[in-house]
Amino acid sequence: MGSQRNHPFLLLPFFLITILHLTPPSHSAAAAAAADYTTVVYKGCANQSLSDPTGVYSQALSSLFGTLIAQSSSSRFFKTTAGGGQTTITGLFQCRGDLSNVDCYTCVSGLPVLIDKLCGRPIAARMQLLGCYMLYEVSGFAQISGMEMLYKSCSATNAGGAGFEERRDTALSSLENGMSGGGGGFYATSYESVYVLGQCEGDVGSSDCVECVKNAVQKSQVECGSSVSGQIYLHKCFISYRYYPNGEPKKSGSASFTSPSSSSSSTSSGSGSNTGKTVAIIVGGAAGVGFLVIFLLFARNLTKKKDDY
Repeated sequence: MGSQRNHPFLLLPFFLITILHLTPPSHSAAAAAAADYTTVVYKGCANQSLSDPTGVYSQALSSLFGTLIAQSSSSRFFKTTAGGGQTTITGLFQCRGDLSNVDCYTCVSGLPVLIDKLCGRPIAARMQLLGCYMLYEVSGFAQISGMEMLYKSCSATNAGGAGFEERRDTALSSLENGMSGGGGGFYATSYESVYVLGQCEGDVGSSDCVECVKNAVQKSQVECGSSVSGQIYLHKCFISYRYYPNGEPKKSGSASFTSPSSSSSSTSSGSGSNTGKTVAIIVGGAAGVGFLVIFLLFARNLTKKKDDY
């Protein structure tokens, strides 16, 4: 969007970890995953607000949002229009290819509220979360190239030691090859602890998708250098990579690739579970000792009664 200003609004997930967990670790991992894919990556808001004295645009936009949310329960990409003539509004949503239908719906259903909160009612807006995005634009809004970079994020932490960039570049090359092999515009893979994924907008052709991803890969190499993670969002595609120098993280749901905190949360849950087992053993042992004492006292009373007779 040519006139938009892009600023990252990062909402960091917080996890509460208690000594005794009443839910199994998988529940905690699922909560971490949910917090991850609904994290805001960036917003794009056109500078011009909607002029809507009669409420026609607002009605069309509400109808558009309703249709997009409804479709997200059964599809990972959907594009449609609402209104008519000069008041036509085009909009779409897309979910990351590894999200389930339920997670896709959860992700998309919160986007209209975020757009209203962070953008208001401009003539065009785009809201990108880690798991999905939504955009709309009023008829006549200036179009931009599919290769235009909307947002980049490079980790402030650099990879130590030699060989990282070679591993990263090999992983990104595998991503390019994977995108060219089909797969519905989404592909994820890894190479020596470097995890990469890429996705193109659902209505982009195969050859244009590959070209877009290659462009994003080149930008990530130039823009992010030796950063351990990076995200490059172009208008029609995005790529993301992350390097885990300490080895592959434990899988903990669809968001495990982008959120190492999902893995750490799962590990912490495991500690809590072990603590719970330890407490159970101690309580069980104490109960056993108590039962033995009561039994001995009962036997002693019986012996005394026999002696009295």
